[in-house]
Amino acid sequence: MDSKTLDSKTLEGKTLEGKTLEGKMLDSKQAMAALGEIEAVTRQVRQSRFYRVSSTLAILWGGLVAAGDLTEFAAPAWRGLAWLVVYAVGIAATVTVATWDDRASAARGVDVRMLAAYFLFVGFGVLWTEGLVQMSPRLLNVFWPTYFMLAYAIGGLWFGIAFTVIGLVIAALTLVGYFFAGPWFGPWMAVVNGGGLVLAGLWMRRN
Repeated sequence: MDSKTLDSKTLEGKTLEGKTLEGKMLDSKQAMAALGEIEAVTRQVRQSRFYRVSSTLAILWGGLVAAGDLTEFAAPAWRGLAWLVVYAVGIAATVTVATWDDRASAARGVDVRMLAAYFLFVGFGVLWTEGLVQMSPRLLNVFWPTYFMLAYAIGGLWFGIAFTVIGLVIAALTLVGYFFAGPWFGPWMAVVNGGGLVLAGLWMRRN
């Protein structure tokens, strides 16, 4: 076999090897693209689930706090009992919604860290409003909405700008009512805080 034949076969082999390697590279690129698409879909599903749960809780709490504000305005003597019922029902419903969603999503169980963060957040607020500082009813009705809206605004930095906008708008309108609504602060908060949360929940459900 002469050198020309060897060179021809060698070149042919290199060409075939190049094609094989090229094919492998294309398969690798396709695999990476597929993994990227899967990761994108997974993120969308997680965000959709988070928005679904958040919208349900926003609507739930919006209705409850609106009822609490209107009850306090119409019957101030029942203020303490009204808000006790609002928070008891709200917390129980929050745990129920979170548990139900985890089961529906085939999760292993409730995210204990999220529940712990929720109770720590509420507990810190109770410590200040009931233990360390004695606030007037009107000031309490400013503290709690703005306190929770702070969590919305911070959470929006990770979960979507919509939460930040909702938190800042409701907090700002709460302060406007505190300074300018006068004796109509209760109905004002029922519309701003309660109605704002309901509208936010409906908006998240549409998106």
